[in-house]
Amino acid sequence: MKAVAPGKLILSGEHAVVYGKPAIAMAIDRSAVFEMKPQEGDQISFDLPGVENTKSHTVKALRDLKRRVENKYREFLKGEVGISYVLGAPADLFRFAFIHTLDGLHRKLDSGIVMKLRSSIPVGCGMGSSAATVLSEIRAMGHFLRVEFKPDWYYEYSLEAEKLQHGKPSGVDSYISLHGGCARFQNGQAASLSLPRAKMFMVQTGIPESTTGECVMNVEKNFANSSIWSEFEDVTNAFEHAIFANDQQKLNWLVRENNRLLTVLGVVPKTVQRFIADVEQWGGSAKICGAGAVTGENGGIVLVFADRQPTELCAKYGYMVSPVRGDPLGTRIV
Repeated sequence: MKAVAPGKLILSGEHAVVYGKPAIAMAIDRSAVFEMKPQEGDQISFDLPGVENTKSHTVKALRDLKRRVENKYREFLKGEVGISYVLGAPADLFRFAFIHTLDGLHRKLDSGIVMKLRSSIPVGCGMGSSAATVLSEIRAMGHFLRVEFKPDWYYEYSLEAEKLQHGKPSGVDSYISLHGGCARFQNGQAASLSLPRAKMFMVQTGIPESTTGECVMNVEKNFANSSIWSEFEDVTNAFEHAIFANDQQKLNWLVRENNRLLTVLGVVPKTVQRFIADVEQWGGSAKICGAGAVTGENGGIVLVFADRQPTELCAKYGYMVSPVRGDPLGTRIV
């Protein structure tokens, strides 16, 4: 059984979505693929990128892991530890998602399973990699176990795993990866929008030194009660209207405004700020997509709106650039 789930980019409203304000996000043509195959015995094996040896576990061992992780998350909610403490290793996210889903469905396994993940979504760069990988895993499990999943179940199970990675996620990553296309997302509710027709380019500025969870907590510390969230809301509302009208000039201006607000939050590293300023002088507009960074000079993905690819400008900074398009389909069996 093989399932695919797309990554996502937030076009407007990063961070603000955590405070009940709207965000506009779209699924993109970068995806995670989980493949499941039965194997002899009772071991659950995880074949993951960047992990040389395939790790195997019994269901009992995975349940022990789940209890430990949930205890750590409760400590995080009490303010006793940081979110980076909750998962002992990146692979624990998938181990938790597997056993959490299996127990939630009240299913037993007739054999062991090999679970193989492959992904074209950059990790830790604000593209919803964790949500997409977990959703592709859960979708493959549902098909493998012959369970008629409701979309709400996928969303709820994936969000439980997302909490361990990001602390208090808004849910936008899971929703967009699950449903595909473009949507306005606010307070757990979404309204479908047309995919933007503007040309967009994805620039990789490097994996941030700080995690999404750490960025979110830092912003909460400094801006939880700020009026800046109303400014974000105004920009996002105008962005929605500009998409509907296909107003390229207005979109350009709104992307610049969004970048200005993100810079005020302190999540756009200085080097990335200079790059975005150069993009604007060149005639385009750009902004980080995702949490950004509160330490170091890498900002994850920067989304550039322009008529042509900024190849020379990216080369000047040592950044990789490629065109990016929307994915209308969402999580599915392939």
